[in-house]
Amino acid sequence: MPVLGLGTWLSKPEEVKDAVRNAIDVGYRLIDTAACYGNEAEIGKVLKEYFEEGKLKREDIFITTKLWCTHLHPNEIEAELRDSLKKLQLDYVDLYLVHMPTAFSSDMSAQDHSVKVEDTWKGMEEAYKKGLARSIGVSNFSADQIHRIQKIASVPIHNNQVELHLYFPQFELQEVCNQYNISLTAYAPLGSPGRVNFNLVNWEKSPNPLENDVVLKLAQKYHKTPAQILLRHLIQRKIAVIPKSINASRIKENFEVFDFSLTVEEINELNSVPRGKRLFKQEFLIGHPEDPMKDER
Repeated sequence: MPVLGLGTWLSKPEEVKDAVRNAIDVGYRLIDTAACYGNEAEIGKVLKEYFEEGKLKREDIFITTKLWCTHLHPNEIEAELRDSLKKLQLDYVDLYLVHMPTAFSSDMSAQDHSVKVEDTWKGMEEAYKKGLARSIGVSNFSADQIHRIQKIASVPIHNNQVELHLYFPQFELQEVCNQYNISLTAYAPLGSPGRVNFNLVNWEKSPNPLENDVVLKLAQKYHKTPAQILLRHLIQRKIAVIPKSINASRIKENFEVFDFSLTVEEINELNSVPRGKRLFKQEFLIGHPEDPMKDER
């Protein structure tokens, strides 16, 4: 899996096509989407276009998508993945993630407490064994849920994707992932400045990592942008990053992080920045037995 990819949450169908084209042209080889983003079909059209024109081979690009929480019963997973594959116009995805550990009714109107994470994982293993996904993993799962799955898994968790940024560094969770050789992906690696456009949530005011004094100092030293410092920091922590953008110049800027390195002292200084709060509190999960954030509430 490449360490840097394009995130596509909140990228509208008409915007995501240009974003994916710009990303591939700049050199991105990881595109991250999800069933619930509603843009898999548009991403699939761009991939088909690039494959047919000979600009890209299937094996040269890494596609991640995710299973939404309305279909976490093990017998529903294969059909959901096949639906995503149809939209993406692919025979397999490189990584398939369980988007949330909490099951809901098909219309999201009610929590479904009958499905445990272990049950869902058994369905994920079946999809993997059929070759529909080259690797499988989880997203927004707690350390405890990872331990529980690993105890019963015949196919271990390959990747864990979580909110992770300067003010929410997830050091303890990274240790758990390292223990099981699970790769870690950071969503919102820049602190998700665009989250305010998702107005179904009343977002709390929180400090912006792009404006942090240590980040600004390092940006000046290396003649880089604050975003590039933040991405480089996480990459050097051995974490994959998937910054979201539809802006061509920012997509290019976010990729230009491989021509410099931060020193060990600078990494430690960034690691020592006072921690803030989780941005994505996922309050619709409150009351669910599999709420991964219940210990923080």
